[in-house]
Amino acid sequence: MLQLPHQPLQVAAVPTQRTPAREDQAGPWHSEAVCRRDEAGLFFAPSKEPTAARLSREESAKRVCARCPVMVECREHALMQPEPYGVWGGLTAAERRVVLARRRRREMELKAAASADRIAAAG
Repeated sequence: MLQLPHQPLQVAAVPTQRTPAREDQAGPWHSEAVCRRDEAGLFFAPSKEPTAARLSREESAKRVCARCPVMVECREHALMQPEPYGVWGGLTAAERRVVLARRRRREMELKAAASADRIAAAG
């Protein structure tokens, strides 16, 4: 069902702190995040958002991420937490789940190969 222009979308609750309080030598990475200057609703889904609107909103959020100087740090944060909602580091929650699954699979393959090498060297 399409929303009429005069009916605002209901925005889901957005976390009060979008970025972690982690700091490094140059200060917190998130202080340089471009999204701090944009509407938080762009990065988190409103409730009952139609698919076409969600895809459009996510693409807009990804365009913001693409020009962000800390996109890689943001993405790694979202993967390590893991952040279950929103666009972080240019990836949606579903895209982050795919990346994490690939990383787990790659780690398992590397461990299996290392075990096979140890067995071959011992035998």
